[in-house]
Amino acid sequence: MPDHPNSDNAFTGTSLKGGSHEAAYAGALSFMRRLYSRDLTGVDAVVWGIPFDTATSNRPGTRFGPQGVRRASAILCGDPQYPFGMDIFADMAVIDYGDCTFDYGNLANAPSEMVQQASAIINAESAPYLLTIGGDHFITYPMLMSHVEKHGPLALVQFDAHQDTWDDGGNDGGDNNGARIDHGTMITQAVRDGLIDVEHSIQIGIRTIADEDYGIEILHALEVEEMSANAIATRILERTHGKKTYLTFDIDCLDPAFAPGTGTPVSGGLSSAKALNILNRLDDLDIIGSDVVEVSPAYDHADITSIAGATIAMYMLGLLARRRS
Repeated sequence: MPDHPNSDNAFTGTSLKGGSHEAAYAGALSFMRRLYSRDLTGVDAVVWGIPFDTATSNRPGTRFGPQGVRRASAILCGDPQYPFGMDIFADMAVIDYGDCTFDYGNLANAPSEMVQQASAIINAESAPYLLTIGGDHFITYPMLMSHVEKHGPLALVQFDAHQDTWDDGGNDGGDNNGARIDHGTMITQAVRDGLIDVEHSIQIGIRTIADEDYGIEILHALEVEEMSANAIATRILERTHGKKTYLTFDIDCLDPAFAPGTGTPVSGGLSSAKALNILNRLDDLDIIGSDVVEVSPAYDHADITSIAGATIAMYMLGLLARRRS
C-alpha cells in the first residue's frame, strides 16, 4: 500500500505550516506532528524540550515530561483546534526543535547549556517564539536568563501550587552564593538577579507558604476558586500592565485530580477547564516566551497529566496564532 502523503509528518513534512491528519495512535511523535528541524529560517515559533529533573525536591521523573507531552499532543492534531476555531498552524510556521542536550553527570554546567541553547534559538534571524516543555520547574530560571538578555527584565505570570521563593542560600554567607539548582528557589534567584519585574508579576493557584514573596502578587488557590476565569484574567492583565511577559505553567497548579502525574502534587488546585478558560482570555498579554513544566509521566494515569500539559502548550501557541491573525 502506498504511503499516505501525511504519514510521519514529523520527518516527512514538506512545509513548516499546516496541520497534520495522521492517526493519533500511530506515526513518529513530535509536538503536534510539527516537523523536527534545527533550521530556524522562516520559523515563527519553536517547541523544544528540556528533559531535566535533577532539581526536584520530591518525586523525580520529569525528565520524561517532554516525551509524555509530545505523545499526548498527537490527539490535538487534525481538526481545527478548540477554542481557536482554526488550524493554528495554517499561517504560523512552528517546528519541534527536539531537546536541549547537556551532560547529566556534570550538573553544574547544565544551566549554562540551557541558557546558551535557548539563546541561540530566540536570537536567530527569524526571532522565533520559544515554547519550552520541561523538565522540572528549575528550567524556568535559565529560560528567563535567555529571554531577559534579549528583552530586559520581564513581568512573570506563574501558574503554580508553589511560590518557588524559598531561601536559596544567597544571604547566608555560604559557598554557593545562591547558586542552588533547585525547583523551589529559582524565583528567588530570578528576583535577586533582576530578571523579574516584581511589581508587574503575579502567581496564580498558590496553596503553600514560603517565607518571602518579594512583592509578587499572589492569587491563592482558595481565592481563585471563588473568582471567575474572566476576573482572574483581568487581574493578570492589570498586574502585567502591558509589559513584556514570560508565562510559566507548573502542571501542579492543577488539582491532583486533573494532574496526578507530577512530582509535588497539592490538593485544592485548579481544574483543567478553569485553567484553560483563564489562558483563553489572555489575548492582550504580551507573552514573549513560555514553558510548561513538572509533567512526570511515571505517576500519571491514562495520560491525564500529559494531555493537560499538551493542551496548555497548544493554548500558548493558539494565543500566539490568534494574536498574529
